Amino acid sequence: MESIVFSNHISEDLKNYIGQLNYSQLGVIMDSNTLNYCYPLIFEALPVKARTFSFHEGEVNKNLETCSLIWQWMTNEGFDRKALIINLGGGVTGDMGGFCAATYKRGIRFINIPTTLLSQVDASVGGKLGIDFNGYKNHIGVFAQPEAVIISDLFLDTLPESELRSGYAEVIKHGLIRNSNYFHCLKAEGWQNQSWRDIIEKSVSIKKEVVEKDPKESGLRKILNFGHTIGHAFESYYLNTSNPLLHGEAIAIGMICEAYLSYRKLGLSLLELEEIVHVLKSVFGRFDVQKEAVPDIIGLCSQDKKNEGNSINFSLLKHIGDCDYNISVSTEEIAESILYFESLN
Repeated sequence: MESIVFSNHISEDLKNYIGQLNYSQLGVIMDSNTLNYCYPLIFEALPVKARTFSFHEGEVNKNLETCSLIWQWMTNEGFDRKALIINLGGGVTGDMGGFCAATYKRGIRFINIPTTLLSQVDASVGGKLGIDFNGYKNHIGVFAQPEAVIISDLFLDTLPESELRSGYAEVIKHGLIRNSNYFHCLKAEGWQNQSWRDIIEKSVSIKKEVVEKDPKESGLRKILNFGHTIGHAFESYYLNTSNPLLHGEAIAIGMICEAYLSYRKLGLSLLELEEIVHVLKSVFGRFDVQKEAVPDIIGLCSQDKKNEGNSINFSLLKHIGDCDYNISVSTEEIAESILYFESLN
């Protein structure tokens, strides 16, 4: 498992950390937003010979084409197998930058500095790296651990509320799958007013505990995908439309649908289902699903990485705080869950 550092002084802590490492070249990968708003916060910590690469922000650019540009940049800069990469950014940067580092010359070291709530509580921890392929979310990827994850809530001040809300979906998920007390302490109304440092540390501890027990997602780690089978399908479908969904927005839809499936298949109580719906609707509001989109969304679920053969496998809740995995769900049941979600609007 990677070393996780909670930083109070990001520039000073980063300078001290990389000063202890032996590397031949240093590169920083970031997107266009991170270049403008976050890179200035660490610039002074970097040696003058550090090289940078930036790409246009957004999930739509998390693909092989951008990877090819990153690999070419590494090659042009003469990076060897002792080079070190810093991935500065959100989930897209961490997933793709880590994937490129893990595959360049069969693997070079990298550090993640997550700058969004989503990446701080989820994406940057656990060593799952990947990119989207032909419309399928995280379809190509590897498991590889960073040297370290350095987390500072200072970066949250650079985020618009929509990005903060997106990350909050994963916070809610951590409570639902593993810690009912944590879930019940989370705010629905006024969710923006939180002790973010405490929340980040608690969510990271939940994810870290699960990942340490099952690093390669052969069993228990699958519970971290609650809300993601249907959620990723929504995210993928709407990605190239005029109304794209942020990751957390899509996962919130997925969690409502999959909480309904939990009620239908695993005995989650109606009271708990209604409580989950209340929290998620209070934070994320309504979303109108296009009826013509439903067959394609169901089709995208069939490409989920947890599936085995013709079985569409889900991670579902027995109770709030208690999640099971490898639950087979039919396409008819998926359609029913989306119909349930639509009925709430």
